Amino acid sequence: MLAKARTIDADEIVIDLEDSVSHEAKQEARAAARAALAEDWGGRAVAVRINGIATEWWTADVAEVASADRSALDSLVIPKCESAEQVRAVARLVEEAARSPGSEGPAVSLQALIETAAGLVAIREIASADAPMEALIVGYADLRASLGRTLEAEYPGDPWHWVRETVLVNARAAGLAAIDGPVLEISDDDSLRSSAWSARALGYDGKWAIHPNQLPPINEIFSPTREEFERARSVLAALESADGPGAVRLEGEMIDEASRKQAARLLARGEAAGLSS
Repeated sequence: MLAKARTIDADEIVIDLEDSVSHEAKQEARAAARAALAEDWGGRAVAVRINGIATEWWTADVAEVASADRSALDSLVIPKCESAEQVRAVARLVEEAARSPGSEGPAVSLQALIETAAGLVAIREIASADAPMEALIVGYADLRASLGRTLEAEYPGDPWHWVRETVLVNARAAGLAAIDGPVLEISDDDSLRSSAWSARALGYDGKWAIHPNQLPPINEIFSPTREEFERARSVLAALESADGPGAVRLEGEMIDEASRKQAARLLARGEAAGLSS
């Protein structure tokens, strides 16, 4: 699976040491992750999801991964994150491990999975923790269990809208990426597309996939169209050519600094998707 992951069209690969690994296989999984991090990932971002801070395995996860030849490692994902102190504890251990002999590689950032009620309550402190935070991620499966949700189909509307907004607002306030969680039904393309469109419309930066077949629709939906890309270029060009700061008119629409920020974000996303500027 790790070898196959180096060939699929994903922006980031998350190597999992948590839920997909049985208790008896934790050490074996760490060894496989260490070996994989020394491989060539072709420019893809690579993260490792460690075990939760409430478990007996997380310290060994961090120590072994962060003290390895971690040439490809960009970040660690903290599951069931419920406090800023948990974030800081992981950051401290990463720093300690990175100073060990034989440890090589760039600095490692952190991503927090928000997947419990306690995590939602503490999300502001988590997002602004004194640590190299990179992203907040919605974790639907564990959130569903934590909140006691069993009849989502009967709810008159989107039962996750407040959760998504809360994660998004706190991510943006802290200058972090906001990543939507996966759709677990891997053969339900309609649900996947609906979920991805909703996340993109809210302003999310991307969405997790749990199967390679989910990547094409996610990449399609989160990648700007050529029309959107060219519009963003026009917005930036119009503002750059304006006489001083302030609003200017472009094709009948008034654009300003807020328009510039939106256009710059969209242009960066389009370039990352392979659209040429």
